[in-house]
Amino acid sequence: MSEQGSGTTARRRLGDERARAAAARERRQRLLVVVLGGVVAAAVVIAVVVVAVSRNSGGETFTDSYDGPLAPAAREPFGAVAMARPGVTAPVVDVYEDFQCPACKAMEQRIGGTLKQLAAEGRAKVVYRPFQLFQQEPLMSNSRRAANAAACAPAGMWVRYHDKLFAEQPVEGDRGFGNARLVEWGAELGATDPAFAACVNGSQKIDEVEKASAQAGRAGVDATPYLALNGQKVEPEVLGSPDELKKAVAKAAGAPAPAPGATRSGGTAIGGGPAA
Repeated sequence: MSEQGSGTTARRRLGDERARAAAARERRQRLLVVVLGGVVAAAVVIAVVVVAVSRNSGGETFTDSYDGPLAPAAREPFGAVAMARPGVTAPVVDVYEDFQCPACKAMEQRIGGTLKQLAAEGRAKVVYRPFQLFQQEPLMSNSRRAANAAACAPAGMWVRYHDKLFAEQPVEGDRGFGNARLVEWGAELGATDPAFAACVNGSQKIDEVEKASAQAGRAGVDATPYLALNGQKVEPEVLGSPDELKKAVAKAAGAPAPAPGATRSGGTAIGGGPAA
């Protein structure tokens, strides 16, 4: 082959390599746009939920949001606690929450009293499903200690203990929910049996907390707070408005209530336990 021919071949190969490199860069850029677009969309969804929950919540407290009677509470599988009048089985409001989650606290301040009222009036069965959402410290340990203590609390005082945990929620980034305080708060509400303190200090319900986290994943929980009516995730505005919650419950009345975890909303598994 002549020197001129060799040069032409080399230039052609170089051109081909440059074309392949350019195509590869274009594919990477398209992929990056898709990935970033998905992240932004997820962030927007989360932001909408947080804004809806936080709207007009300033100044409200747990003590003045509802001062009426409470429906009886009973324990259910996966660490859940159901609050309902005898014989009331539907509609079912499932409340997935983490005691360390600020948005969950804001939701409780906004519609927690309405949930209690709906259960007390026999208009709904409210099922609290606390679990461990956070995976980074100190949030993770705070979440686990609080969820463990809630699982240790007697059913008869559980709802009041639930409210106390949110009222005492530590600031994000601070270590909180120490076992001594968790035991002290329970004693203030009537949990004076030494078995409660032993359960808290010995983390005796951690397995239950992990099962609750796994169940949340199976149910399609993708963020907290997460409310479902008869197994279907509610719209964000319901999380921030007592009136919207009442309307949604009225609309759901009479619809069949599926078994826990039977309906998925397309979310991903979260929490300390496996998603299977």
